[in-house]
Amino acid sequence: MQIITQTEVLYSLEDVWKTYVVGGSLVHALRGVNLRVIKGEFLSIMGPSGSGKSTLLMILGLLTSPTRGKVEFLSRDISSLSDREATEMRRRTIGFVFQTYNLIPWLTAAENVEIAMAIAGYPQSVRKERVKELLESVGLEHRMKHKPLELSGGEQQRVAIARALANDPAVILADEPTGNLSTEQGEEIVELLRSLKEKGKTIVMVTHNPAMAEKADRIVRIRDGVIEEGYV
Repeated sequence: MQIITQTEVLYSLEDVWKTYVVGGSLVHALRGVNLRVIKGEFLSIMGPSGSGKSTLLMILGLLTSPTRGKVEFLSRDISSLSDREATEMRRRTIGFVFQTYNLIPWLTAAENVEIAMAIAGYPQSVRKERVKELLESVGLEHRMKHKPLELSGGEQQRVAIARALANDPAVILADEPTGNLSTEQGEEIVELLRSLKEKGKTIVMVTHNPAMAEKADRIVRIRDGVIEEGYV
């Protein structure tokens, strides 16, 4: 049995429930989830539509709070942070990658990354050089001045990953990052995420694609709000 020390744990979820009221009825998106995410691992979350995987990712990203249960992140209880506290912690510690890229269409690749750095609090004096470094790290140094519509889907997702790295996050949360891409482009994006893992980043990726999920260190399978497989 693998022994995990507390200092190795990035997230710890204990008996986490998330319940919504829909049309006067209670809908349990998560039902008693127990999960640990280990620092420096690449974790995939899989499950059918409506299984609770996106809700789980939202809780990990401090975008919503559990209805009950305990969530610790970086050894801090984040179960009931105020909106202001959650926003500040997200800004400093979490990078997001979305299926639809969410780039600002009238800004260049460099400007999309730089605006994330400004939000993260980086002074203007250091932004230009760091933007260049980040876009080089995802293989887009030659596309810095191109706007999103001038880039392929795979290139747009690489810009989104560079943007997610802008605040030097403790974790990158990726929600279906290959969902809008061809198989070849998707494999390139997952390999890029894997390379970031090899450099010490923690990656949590939600995906429907078994081939992409298999490239992670561990797969967590969730169904009907309950984790069926992959708990450490």
